[in-house]
Amino acid sequence: MKNKFWFLTKVSLKRKVGSKWFVVVNVLLAIAIIALVNINSIITYFGGDFNQETEVLVKDTTNRAYDVFQANIMADNNTDTEEETGKITVQSIVDDEETIKENLQNDQVLVILNEDDNQYLSAQIISNEKIDTLTYQMLVQSLNQTKTALALEDHQIDPAVLSDISRPITVERLVLNADNNADENTNLIMSTVFPTIILPFFMLTIFLVQMVGGEICEEKTTKSMEIIISNVSPQVHLGSKILASNLFVLLQGFLLVLYVVIGLAIGGIFAGGSSLPGEIANVLTELGATGLMDKLVYLIPLALILLILSFIAYSLVAGILASMTTNMEDFQQIQTPIMLLSLAGYYLAIMAGMFEGSPLLRILSYVPFLSCLVSPSLLMMGQIGIIDVIIAIVVLIIFIAFLVKYGLKIYKVGILNYSNEKVWKRFAKAVKTKDV
Repeated sequence: MKNKFWFLTKVSLKRKVGSKWFVVVNVLLAIAIIALVNINSIITYFGGDFNQETEVLVKDTTNRAYDVFQANIMADNNTDTEEETGKITVQSIVDDEETIKENLQNDQVLVILNEDDNQYLSAQIISNEKIDTLTYQMLVQSLNQTKTALALEDHQIDPAVLSDISRPITVERLVLNADNNADENTNLIMSTVFPTIILPFFMLTIFLVQMVGGEICEEKTTKSMEIIISNVSPQVHLGSKILASNLFVLLQGFLLVLYVVIGLAIGGIFAGGSSLPGEIANVLTELGATGLMDKLVYLIPLALILLILSFIAYSLVAGILASMTTNMEDFQQIQTPIMLLSLAGYYLAIMAGMFEGSPLLRILSYVPFLSCLVSPSLLMMGQIGIIDVIIAIVVLIIFIAFLVKYGLKIYKVGILNYSNEKVWKRFAKAVKTKDV
């Protein structure tokens, strides 16, 4: 019987991994993921420039505002250079306005400073094309600061006094019960990085359910199930499907991680060394600042255990329910509640920061199907501890044991049931049927 089990597992796994569909999809996934990781380099290579320099030409009709305006731009860009400010260079120009407009290039911006009797200073910002938002906001901020400086000069007010008055109040924040409160930076990471990480696992769960249930449904539809069950027991048949599908999903998950690593390595090479791309390095720096990097030592193993056990639970339920189907329409009905459970877990995980300290969310972190996504999320934010995750693992193991003991009875009844009754009615009858 063991030989038959491993034979069925091998055939099922080979059927998935050896298909042209698997190769084509993974080639496309590899290209897409590597491209996304290195999107900045790709755009730059095809003519885009994230560091394109903008030249600001300043026509100062006030004869006193240029130096202040230039100093403000340098201060906003944290540079000590007199003329260059990173992506922006500032240059005073004395040509007449019409001549400047006629010769204005696409990478140039003309700023005209004029006296204003009511507002001390007015300005025009002229360009051939639309200015990016950050550059425009910086120019407006520098103009406002220049206007304030000129107003202080006209009224002979000491800028230092006004600076002290306008300076924001210094507030020292102290949280006495800090262990039970998620840090703001942690919440920021949870709302950005974590959804990106768990999305592939959510998609793999959906893929697993469709694969296990769809394969069983296909065998029943083609009547090949009768031949298979005449040679092996229902337990061996279901076990081989579950093992093959889970091995395939874990292999696919490993390949996704591998594609990301390759993408980061390629990005580091194009960056001129082995370092990570700037955006990824910044994210890792923020993670280190929140203390999450220290938690990864125990978070990753616990999350993987939960994930693998959840994969087994999902595939068991999908296989048991699929045994009641006689066509693909029935299969679509039975997979809907499983998909909704998985979707609920995904949204609860990414929205966990909005319900900080919620007892209901803590209870849901123990619930099978939800725990694989919710528990790691709450553990990262410090809302639950390692003991809570271990409890979730134990509950999930008990649930799997329950499915194996009682679900197999339903599987035995349903696997050769071809009645025309509605799928959920067949399922209810199978539950009531005594084991034979």
